[in-house]
Amino acid sequence: MTIVVSNIIPAKTAENTQTTQYTSTGVSTIIDKFTATNYSASPVTISVNLVTSAGSAGNDNLITKTKTLLASEVYTFPELVGQVLNSGDFISTIAGTASAINIRASGRVIS
Repeated sequence: MTIVVSNIIPAKTAENTQTTQYTSTGVSTIIDKFTATNYSASPVTISVNLVTSAGSAGNDNLITKTKTLLASEVYTFPELVGQVLNSGDFISTIAGTASAINIRASGRVIS
């Protein structure tokens, strides 16, 4: 077994459509940190799903629903820390506004 600490979602702007941000392909992944920063001047929401390989993003795998980030707020999603993605599972997000929230995640990839 090999464990590699990895930047699983490099810093990027979250889309305002449901978007797969990371897929645990052929490995298991433990989420250690997931950060979102609202760089706009207005409050913006973000939702995060942890989806099994056979599923699609929906209410049954919604971990954080419409978390409002105030202008310039940073949130570290403690509800995601320690969550395990098996092979084929993925992280999906949707922001309430385009070009407002940056996300980044790191974790341990186990092969």
